Amino acid sequence: MNGKILIIGANGQLGSVLTTALQNRYGLENVIASDLRKQEHNHGIFEIIDATDYDRIQHVVTQYNITQIYHLAAILSAKGEVNPLQTWDINTKTLLNVLEISRLNHIEKVFYPSSIAVFGAAALKHNTPNDSYLNPSTVYGISKVDGENWVQYYFLKYGLDVRSIRYPGVIGYQTLPGGGTTDYAVDIYHKAVLKEPFVCFLKEDTTLPMIYMDDVIRATMELMEAPSEKIKIRTSYNIAGLSFSPKDVALEISKILPNFIIAYKPDFREDIAKNWPKSIDDSHAQIDWGWQPNYNLEAITKSMISALNDYYKKAV
Repeated sequence: MNGKILIIGANGQLGSVLTTALQNRYGLENVIASDLRKQEHNHGIFEIIDATDYDRIQHVVTQYNITQIYHLAAILSAKGEVNPLQTWDINTKTLLNVLEISRLNHIEKVFYPSSIAVFGAAALKHNTPNDSYLNPSTVYGISKVDGENWVQYYFLKYGLDVRSIRYPGVIGYQTLPGGGTTDYAVDIYHKAVLKEPFVCFLKEDTTLPMIYMDDVIRATMELMEAPSEKIKIRTSYNIAGLSFSPKDVALEISKILPNFIIAYKPDFREDIAKNWPKSIDDSHAQIDWGWQPNYNLEAITKSMISALNDYYKKAV
């Protein structure tokens, strides 16, 4: 890769891990991380950016001669329902800022993360296809459908090379849960390692598509490094890792930590989850750019418990 990468939203669950991966791949000097504030884990070049501020993004793009942008800033599903209008405004305005700046500055590639939240009650629940009808029930999902259409528009009208993935629920030890409906699958491991009981906000048999962070990072980088002619879908690609329920995770944890306790107290997030797919068809990603997941639930559980044990031992 020639040029420099700007990551907007580098402090989030995905951004914090992806930033490090991109720095390792392309060099600290070639990756500019940004967010609303700097944090202790930020290394390398960091700029304060409010993604609703068009002029600030433009300034940083010009200052560093940016050639790629990863736009990760967004309000997620559960938090988004607390203030729907603000969520719509922020999620939509920030994307349009990035697309327009990218068009005017001849940015070579843009990455935009979408989500299984784009699917609603009308989508097939099993093996949901990439071209399924989209009628989401959350403002987060609505904003992601809107975003998918905008990135395709900028590709078709202006030739802007925007690429996107619809992420399932993301599981990783690197950051705390960030307000998503699938975040129980992160919090459950923290509680297990801390030997605390876990109260799950979903029903025990609510099955959702999930993916491990290592697979997420690899998928994102593989998509962005693929030749342009291989990218056939310009809205967003389905990718799948695996599908499981809270009960499945609890059983797997209990194999390592037999005293783990879980209780179920479904709330409004159960209503969100029941409209989402139970499994995903990602055959287009497999065919177009060779996507394949590496982690199953057993491997995820072993990795999460090991990493979090180390984390909490260091924190003492």
